[in-house]
Amino acid sequence: MNRGTHEFIGADGNRIVADRYGAEGQTVMMMHGGGQTRHSWGKTAEMIANAGMQAFCLDMRGHGDSAWVDGEKYFFSDFGADVAAAATQIHEETGIKPIAIGASLGGLASILAEGALRPGALAGVILVDVTPRLDEGGVNKILSFMAEKVEDGFGSVEEAADMIASYLPHRKRPKTLDGLSKNLRLREDGRYRWHWDPRFITHHADRADMKEQVQSQLLEAAANLKVPSMLVRGAASELVKQSHVDEFLELVPHAQFTDVKEAGHMVAGDVNDIFTAAIMPFLKEYQAAA
Repeated sequence: MNRGTHEFIGADGNRIVADRYGAEGQTVMMMHGGGQTRHSWGKTAEMIANAGMQAFCLDMRGHGDSAWVDGEKYFFSDFGADVAAAATQIHEETGIKPIAIGASLGGLASILAEGALRPGALAGVILVDVTPRLDEGGVNKILSFMAEKVEDGFGSVEEAADMIASYLPHRKRPKTLDGLSKNLRLREDGRYRWHWDPRFITHHADRADMKEQVQSQLLEAAANLKVPSMLVRGAASELVKQSHVDEFLELVPHAQFTDVKEAGHMVAGDVNDIFTAAIMPFLKEYQAAA
């Protein structure tokens, strides 16, 4: 399997870093959730490549090795514009429109990219535990966790692992901390901090006075999705309730839906093998039809 680093140019001329798995076949672009990095998709990307496709795992703007953006441009629409830009570049480079797989923030960006900003840029959309209707309580819980150590950081990687274990008690603690280390950076003061622009925590979505407008934009964009679509929910999700699923399926009646048992909001991280098995038939069905 071929694997290498790839770069795209975002909507604001910002550098977007990606890992590319595979060299031919249907293209898939994978966007992580807020506060994560491209490395969260590694195992799934390998399986996609082994199935005869090629996967691009992106670091979203302000995250991982991608550029931090001046002007605090971390609105959902900014992330969506980057997805549209990268999708266009993938199409130009490979001749194949990509299927987007987006978790949380990455999913909302995918909805806006295809449903509002650049319809036709994507061949399909898989949303991972996110719908256009945001559950405010679940969002606030996630933001509180992300904000807790933004300034002070951690004394060690183990300290960060302890915090995550407390927040996600249902998830089995990994045998090694290599994966977590990729989401942290050791700073000059000797403290470890998350590998994303701290301004993102303030501008992860849109200002409070714009919430209703943003919500309407997301719902309208979802209703405009014409490409093959799928919603994958963690059955124990704190963010996506059954009412959200029902609303999404009314907006996108052609969409497929599946629950992943024993998973919360971090579906791919909680039970990666089960998650990958859930989306693979969708990818193979599209690949066969293309």
